[in-house]
Amino acid sequence: MSQWDLHEARPASFDEQGWRVKIHPAEARGLWRKRRQIVQSFLLIIFLVLPWIQIGGRQALLLDVGNRQFEIFGLSLRAHNAPLLVFILAMAGFGLFLVTAVWGRVWCGWACPQTVFIEMVYRKIETWIEGNAGERRILDKQPWNSKKLVKKSFKWAAFVAVSLILTHSFLAYFVGTDRLAQMIQHPPTENWTSFLFIAFSTAIILFDFGWFREQFCMIACPYGRFQSVLMDSRSMIVGYDYKRGEPRRGSPAVKDQAQGDCVNCYRCVQVCPTGIDIRRGVQLECIACTACVDACDEIMTKTGKPKGLIRYTTLRELGTEISQRIGLGPKFHLTPRVGIYSLVIIAAAIGLVVGISSHRAVDVLIFRGKGLPYQITQHAGEEYVLNQFYAEATNTTDQDLKLLIKNLDTESPVEIVNTQGGLFVRAGKIERLGFFVRFPRARAKEIAKAPLRLEFKNEDTEEFRFQREVRLVAPLTE
Repeated sequence: MSQWDLHEARPASFDEQGWRVKIHPAEARGLWRKRRQIVQSFLLIIFLVLPWIQIGGRQALLLDVGNRQFEIFGLSLRAHNAPLLVFILAMAGFGLFLVTAVWGRVWCGWACPQTVFIEMVYRKIETWIEGNAGERRILDKQPWNSKKLVKKSFKWAAFVAVSLILTHSFLAYFVGTDRLAQMIQHPPTENWTSFLFIAFSTAIILFDFGWFREQFCMIACPYGRFQSVLMDSRSMIVGYDYKRGEPRRGSPAVKDQAQGDCVNCYRCVQVCPTGIDIRRGVQLECIACTACVDACDEIMTKTGKPKGLIRYTTLRELGTEISQRIGLGPKFHLTPRVGIYSLVIIAAAIGLVVGISSHRAVDVLIFRGKGLPYQITQHAGEEYVLNQFYAEATNTTDQDLKLLIKNLDTESPVEIVNTQGGLFVRAGKIERLGFFVRFPRARAKEIAKAPLRLEFKNEDTEEFRFQREVRLVAPLTE
């Protein structure tokens, strides 16, 4: 029995007492690894560079929840645009469902931050300092000495450095690069919230990417649990061609039989980052990283056999016992779930486009004041009714504005009482102005029948002009 033979009842990362067994996957070389590294390098660069890119003088992607300010590739949104997030979340969620239903766990192996950061950053640092998989395995088994202490200390110091870079880059998406640069130059006591966030998230990242690693995929990741519900026999998987590979060569039990292409070299097990044997079929721990595909293709080339013993495939194509039992053929057909997911994504995209097209760079909302619905006052010897309102203006432009309030019904006795002379809105801000609407009590019944039409107009230009209607409240009159 080989040392790489896995236990039938427990994962490779646990021993028989349930203690953690650290996995040191060997490095696989091949076409799929090159493709995956290109994709993951692109994603890593985007993550680090995107906060520093500006469009129209503003951060390309800023999600400032505290100030209710969102900049998304030139589109400026504020709190009242929150319904658009429903469409974005729907597209993201059902997009993941669709990708899983068609391409299986390609997200896990190619684009998940867990995989990208570990494979492209932490594993490379580990290899650079401690050596390849075999050398790392030997180092871990050695007793502690000066050489081991230096290597481990150097590795974790590098882990801390890159973790701080990642957490600061992540924080930049929520506070902005300008504010982040200012906070770095000041003591933590001036920005306790951000400092504690950095400290806590750095600790979490060090624990996860530096030590926990594949355990997160196997134990904690919710996506790994429900992905089996989203997949069926037509979904793409990284699969082992059982018909072609079995019985494996080199096994004493099959000396007199025709042997398959699998040479039982365990190379697919050695390169697996979650420590599974892909030849045992579809497994929860498989993240579809294709490392086993490259490893097996390399062995097939050396033995003069065609590549593809392990490959991207489907249960239909493999013709497994399950698919044969229920009469499934090898051809792909559009499934109802793929159609439903696609329709939901299209509907959400249409809703998002419609919402964005109706978005205004400057907008005004009117709210009725809290407390009593009206007040009775005396003015020039006559009783008047006062209604209190608030005008909230959102200005996503780069210029300061002053919006004047006007009653469009020039013959109406209704007056706008505003001591500030208008609503001053700074660039990129949300400002609120309180004002009163005053009208004679004697004509209250007549005035309250129809809504009051108000106009908000920029003082300097005709570019921003809005009309809003409000209902006036007055006491009952005889």
